Amino acid sequence: MAKRSPRRRRVGCPGSAPALPALSQLTELPRFDELSSSERQRSAFGSACERAVEAGASRAELVMGCVVRLDRGFPAVLSADALFRAEFSARLTKGGLAGRADARVAVGDWVCARRPHGHDMGLIEEILPRESDIARWRGRARGERQTLAANVDVVLVVQQLGERPVSLDRVARSAVIARDCGAEVAVVLTKADRASDEVLGRDVAAVREVLGAGCPLALTTSATDRAEVARVTARAGELGVPWGVGAVRALVPEGVVAIVLGESGAGKSTLLNALLGREVLETGAVRETDDMGRHTTVARRMVSLPGAGVIVDEPGLRSLPIVGHERGLAQAFPDIAEAAGTCRFRDCTHTHEPGCGVRAAYEAGAFGQVRLSCYLALAAEMRASAASLDPDVVI
Repeated sequence: MAKRSPRRRRVGCPGSAPALPALSQLTELPRFDELSSSERQRSAFGSACERAVEAGASRAELVMGCVVRLDRGFPAVLSADALFRAEFSARLTKGGLAGRADARVAVGDWVCARRPHGHDMGLIEEILPRESDIARWRGRARGERQTLAANVDVVLVVQQLGERPVSLDRVARSAVIARDCGAEVAVVLTKADRASDEVLGRDVAAVREVLGAGCPLALTTSATDRAEVARVTARAGELGVPWGVGAVRALVPEGVVAIVLGESGAGKSTLLNALLGREVLETGAVRETDDMGRHTTVARRMVSLPGAGVIVDEPGLRSLPIVGHERGLAQAFPDIAEAAGTCRFRDCTHTHEPGCGVRAAYEAGAFGQVRLSCYLALAAEMRASAASLDPDVVI
C-alpha cells in the first residue's frame, strides 16, 4: 500500500497544527549550502530512498533535508530546493521505531523526506545517522535521553557575569555533555560590564582552571557607554581573553554548526541579536530576586550568522542532569581520569580511600582544588544516578 500524502494545512487554520510562523518570515534560517552532511549520512540517504520506494513512494518525491526549526515539535525541513513543514511518516510514529529516542527528530537532523507532487508539506520517512547528539537526561528512574540538537560541532556554554560567581558546576557539566556527545566546547561570558575588574579576573581564572587554559573563551558586554566599553576592553586585554561580537563569531567559523547552552536570562538571545546585527530574536529582562530570566526562546531553531557559521538557539535549560556521561567526564578531565586509573580500588570515590591516585596527584600539584571539586561532584552525581535507575532503562 502506498504511503499517505501529508494533509494540506494552512498555518493557524481550525483543526490544523498549533499556530506556526510563516516560513517566509524566518529570515534568520541558514541557506542549504551553509550546512553539510557527512558521507555516512549521504550513503544512508540512498538506502532510505530504496526502502521508501519499496514501500510505494516515488523516487522523484524523495529529498535529503536538514531540520532547521522545531515549533512545539513541528519541524521545518530545508532541502536543496525548498523549505517546508513536515509531518512524520507512519513508520516513525506507529512502526518499529515508535518509542525509540532516535525516532524523534531534533534540530540539526538530516532526514529522508517525501514531498508528494501538489502538496506544500512533506513526510519525514527516516532520520539519518547522527554524527553528534547533544542530549540530556530528562526524568528520573524511568526517564530518557532528550536530544537537544544533532550534528553539532561546537557547544557554546553561555554564562552571565555579575557579582555572583559564575556557575562552574554548570560550565563543567555542559563541557562533559559536549565531550560525551562528540562536540567541542567553548565558553562565552556575557554582560561583562556588570562585573568589576576583580570579579572578571576571578571568573575567567576559575573557568580556565576547570576547563583548562586551552578551552576557547570569549567575553561580551551589553554596555553602550564608551567609558565602560573601554574598561572592559582594557581588562579583557590584561586577561588575554578576546571579546566582542567578532570574538564569538571566531568560535563559529563558516561551515561549523554550534549550539548555545545556558540558563534563561544568560543573554543568549541578546548575544544572537548582536551576532546577527539586527533585532530578530525576542529578549526579556531578568528578575531582580535571583538574577534569573524567563524563557524568551520558545522554538528550537538554526540561526545563520553573517560571515560565520550556524548556531542552534535553544530555550534556556534550568537543569542539565548528568546520567551515563562517564566517557565525557574522562574526556573533559583527562588528567584526573588518568590519575584515577592508578587508584588501588576500582570503586574509589577519591575522597578518603587509601592508595587513591587522584588524591596523590592533587597533592603533587597536578591540578587545582576547583577543578578537582567539579570532577568529584559530577562523578558522585553519576554514581548516584546510576544506582537509582530502573534496570530496564537503557542509557
